[in-house]
Amino acid sequence: MKIFAIKDESISADKVLGYLIYYENAHAFYIELPEDADVWETPLLLSSFAKRGEYSIGSYWSRLWVEQRIIPQDRQNIGQILRDNHLYAYDEFELLKLSMGRCAQDQCYLEEVHEKDLPAMLAERWKLKLDDAIPLKDGRLLAFFRNGEVRLVDVKKCAEGHSACLPYINNPDRFPRLNVQPDGYGVMWSEQAVLSDRELYACGTAVPLSLDDFCSFVQNRVVNSSEACKLLDCSRQNIDDLTKRGRLHPIRTDARNKLYLKNEVMQRRKGL
Repeated sequence: MKIFAIKDESISADKVLGYLIYYENAHAFYIELPEDADVWETPLLLSSFAKRGEYSIGSYWSRLWVEQRIIPQDRQNIGQILRDNHLYAYDEFELLKLSMGRCAQDQCYLEEVHEKDLPAMLAERWKLKLDDAIPLKDGRLLAFFRNGEVRLVDVKKCAEGHSACLPYINNPDRFPRLNVQPDGYGVMWSEQAVLSDRELYACGTAVPLSLDDFCSFVQNRVVNSSEACKLLDCSRQNIDDLTKRGRLHPIRTDARNKLYLKNEVMQRRKGL
């Protein structure tokens, strides 16, 4: 993770207008604004978020802000520009670093900072990031937050006003394909089909469960094909036959293995 303070040369060098955060492995940008952000000082593309009281800006809009500050990929002589700067491929982050975010549109620039130097308000805000999210039936999910809370979320209700999410939420085959965004900023099906951590938290209903509880259930009450063979003292072929005849019902199947509820396997052992 790389972190940069967003500053403006026309304003005091001590004033931070926001923080740009880049996750190398995911190639994703996120911007965090201070909660006392001055709408008139905040960079133009970001000021509308500050005006609405939205201070964590998702990857789509954060990337757009970055793209405004670098050479576009369709520039006629982009190949020569990359070679002159010893770049072997178009890389938004590397191009951003070359100018440290300076562009002709404003007087903003970037200044690299260490995570330990971030303000306490960000640490407090990030307590609502997701540790994980589990899609359930009927467009619901269990959201596990970093502060230890777990909330049951009606995603259809949460996605009101997010038209890009609806084709995924309304399709039972596509809905489970959601991913948790880098560092838990929310869930996403595509770059534009996103629900933030704060939206999920606000829409959710607290449930008396923890991520440790869920992990304990998986560790103790879910078995794979090999473990099922040992419990039933039979071969893998027998397990496959029980599955085909509907006597065992895998909760997950892939090319090499299946997962079963341990209780159902034990019931077969008892002849039930």
